[in-house]
Amino acid sequence: MPDMKKKYIEEVRPALMAELGCKNVMQIPKLSKIVISTGIGSDKERDAFTEAKKHIGAMTGQEPVITKARKNVANFKLRVGMPVGVMVTLRGSRMYEFLDRFVHNAMPRVRDFRGISKRGFDGVGNYNMGVSDISVFTEVDADKLKYPLGVNITMVTTAKDDRGARALLKMMDVPFEE
Repeated sequence: MPDMKKKYIEEVRPALMAELGCKNVMQIPKLSKIVISTGIGSDKERDAFTEAKKHIGAMTGQEPVITKARKNVANFKLRVGMPVGVMVTLRGSRMYEFLDRFVHNAMPRVRDFRGISKRGFDGVGNYNMGVSDISVFTEVDADKLKYPLGVNITMVTTAKDDRGARALLKMMDVPFEE
């Protein structure tokens, strides 16, 4: 069992139950999935997609999928079905492993890091944040990056509001700015 999952079961769950005043164990917020995605401009060559898949796959330990356009956008010369990005959805043990590596290895490597913004919550208990350079992940070799790549990280929780999600993520060691 990964350290983060063990920490959630042994420490975070009882503390959240007391802090949020949950009467039932099923009311306690938990992390349901983490989605890592990146958009790649339609003018980039095909090589950018294979490189993005390789690096995101190395970061997450799971094979990413190429996302395709759902609408035609004439200004971007975009047609339905054209590849526009890469994404991966993590659940279970891989999700906890990624969160552990992200919080304890990648975030401290960000230059002038003072914590992540508290404004990334969406009102229903999910948190979104962007990482502008994936070279902060130890799995990605900065010398082998041909195209600059940033990712969006979405942490989906079962919390009903931002208060519960913020308490959950704070207890899972996610460093919010003061």
